[in-house]
Order: sequence, then structure tokens, then C-alpha cells
Amino acid sequence: MKPIAKENDSLVTQFILMGLIDEPKLQLPLFFLFLVNYTVTVVGNMSLIVLIFLNSHLHTPMYFFLFNLSCIDFCYSFVFTPKMLMSFVSERNIISFAGCMTQLFFFCFFVNSECYVLTAMAYDRYVAICQPLLYTVVMSPRVCSLLMLGSHLMGFAGALVHTGCMMRLSFCDSNIINHYMCDIFPLLQLSCSSTYINELVSSVVVGTVVSVSSLIIFISYALILYNVHMSSAKGWSKAMSTCGSHIVTVGLFYGFGLLTHIKPSTAGTLGEGKFLSVFYTFGVPMLNPLIYSFRNKDVKLALKRTLKRITN
Repeated sequence: MKPIAKENDSLVTQFILMGLIDEPKLQLPLFFLFLVNYTVTVVGNMSLIVLIFLNSHLHTPMYFFLFNLSCIDFCYSFVFTPKMLMSFVSERNIISFAGCMTQLFFFCFFVNSECYVLTAMAYDRYVAICQPLLYTVVMSPRVCSLLMLGSHLMGFAGALVHTGCMMRLSFCDSNIINHYMCDIFPLLQLSCSSTYINELVSSVVVGTVVSVSSLIIFISYALILYNVHMSSAKGWSKAMSTCGSHIVTVGLFYGFGLLTHIKPSTAGTLGEGKFLSVFYTFGVPMLNPLIYSFRNKDVKLALKRTLKRITN
């Protein structure tokens, strides 16, 4: 491919996204596969948002956090999926420099916010199981709102740092991004200026987010396990039914996220990271509403009530 749109033959003003795979025969099947994924993600998360909003018995801290998680996943899917789908049906998938930085900002914002929302959900489960008598006091509407506001503000701050550091770099050589979206490491590979500060800031920000959220989640579940161990088998069963969905979500989110964003050292590992990121960026947002709906009596009841309102 020929480099395009360079300002004064030096600074890149547009990028070309290579997409997921360069196999002409697979482009159409992959287009329909990811279109189905996109549809399921949007419909699933929007359905959960509507069900929680319309049904008063779901107006609890747990479902308030789940409402925020679904909003994040719903918006998150719009950040890169349309450009990803375009890469399957167009010869060159072009994105402007401003568009690339915007995509990077919102990608970082939603990922960071989801980390903190999952952390708040773990704390909520700890209070519900270990301090049930104080639950309504500790997890008051004001506290829940502040937790979500803090999650989004910290997500915003992290995204601002990542994007600000990326915008200070010069891109004057290749403008072809070996990815289907504007992610941090593929962009750093293209920079013709020093990326030391970016790599340092990225390590500090990501390390802080992952360390703090992981520590709080680990402590919350350690205390839950200790509390359940001291109680009856019935208490263990209730705890697992309450926390099971969250544990699966955290495992998928952090598992694939860490595999994707551990710094690639070679072009080969960069390519592997691109394929691993598919599970992270497309799989997790699609699975979250399914995980929280499957075997969830409250959500099933809300769905029945909502359908009854519509049909009557």
C-alpha cells in the first residue's frame, strides 16, 4: 500500500487500518460474523439497560452497577466495530489523525471505566454477603452514585493521559497501522520520535489501574470466602449464585486484557496481540449481558413483566 495524506511530505495526517486479516476469501464471512457479534452486543446490552430502568425491583445497588457496566459495553462497541466492519468491505480503511486519537481516547476511557465499575461491583458483593445488616446504609444511593462518578472520572483521566502523550509524538514515516483500531502499541510502532515517555506513562497508568482494581477485587473475594467458610453450606451456595456472574466477567475481562496489553516485543507478538484483542474487544461486551442474564431469576422476572406490558 502507498502511504497517503502526509502534510508537507513529513507529518502523517491520515492512517490506514490494515484490519484483522489479509485474506480476500475470508473478508465476507468475517464481515457477517462480526456484524452478528455487533448486533448481539448492542441488543443484549440495550435490553439489559431497558429492563433495569423499567423494573423497580431491579433498582438496587447491584443492578445499578450492572446498568453502568451495560452502558459502557454498549458505547464501547461503537468505538471500533464500525471501522472494523469497513475493513472487510473496503480496499483501504482510512482514518484521520483526529479520528484515530478520538478512537484511542474513547477506547481507553471505556476500558478504564469498566475496570473501576467491576471493582465497585466486587465491593458491593462483599458488603452484601459479609455485612448484610449494614448493606442499605453502606451502599446508599449517594455512595453508589459517587462510586460510579469516581469510576468514570478516573477513566476519563486515564484516557486523557494516554491520548495526550500520543498526540505529542511525530508520525512521519509509515502510516499503515497493523491493527483494526488505533491502539497504543501499534501506534507507538509507527512513531518516528522517542516513545520512552509514552511507554513509561502507559506502564504506570495501566499498572496502577490493574493493581488497585485487582487488589480491591481480590481482598473483597478473600473476605467473602472467609465469611462463607465460617457459615453453612446454604450460605456458600447463596454466595456463589450471587458472585458467580461477576467472577466470570472479571476473569474474562482481566484475562484477555492482560494477554492483549502486555507489551509486544516483536512484530510477531504484535500480530498475536491483535488476534487476542478480538476476544477482549468483541467477546467480553457481547458475553456480559448473557452472563448476567443466564440463570438470573430477577432479570428473567423483569423480562416477563416487560413483555407482558408490551403485549397487553
